[in-house]
Amino acid sequence: MSDDNVWTEEWDEGEDWSGGGAKARRLSRADQLGATLYELGPGNFAVYHFHHAAEELLVVLDGSMTLKTEEGERRVERGDVVLFPVGPAGAHGFRNDGEGTCRYLMVSTHPAPEVVEYPELGQITAQGPSGSQTGERLWLVYDLPKDG
Repeated sequence: MSDDNVWTEEWDEGEDWSGGGAKARRLSRADQLGATLYELGPGNFAVYHFHHAAEELLVVLDGSMTLKTEEGERRVERGDVVLFPVGPAGAHGFRNDGEGTCRYLMVSTHPAPEVVEYPELGQITAQGPSGSQTGERLWLVYDLPKDG
């Protein structure tokens, strides 16, 4: 049992899972399901990406932000819930263009290993909880070749 609370002001030090300056805090996790709390300040973003194994569910708790998907961009706000399936159809990224903060919860499955693609960065990552040849847990970033 955990004492997590989505209204906490405690954040994980040095952990920016968004890639764009968001505050983050990992909440309760089981073997296959977990959640991370985020807060995007003005000008902050979460990098556009999609997963090959994990499904994610966005719950906007407070504020609003711009959601980017394959279909384009739209505003999401307090109370909105959006499901992101695996593969390119589940690609998503967020940006806060406003003056206030946006607090949101990402609930996700946690399959391992996992592969994540970042189309706008031209990167693919491979992640796993076990040790690799490097002596650390598996975390590989592959930069796709640039055209031309």
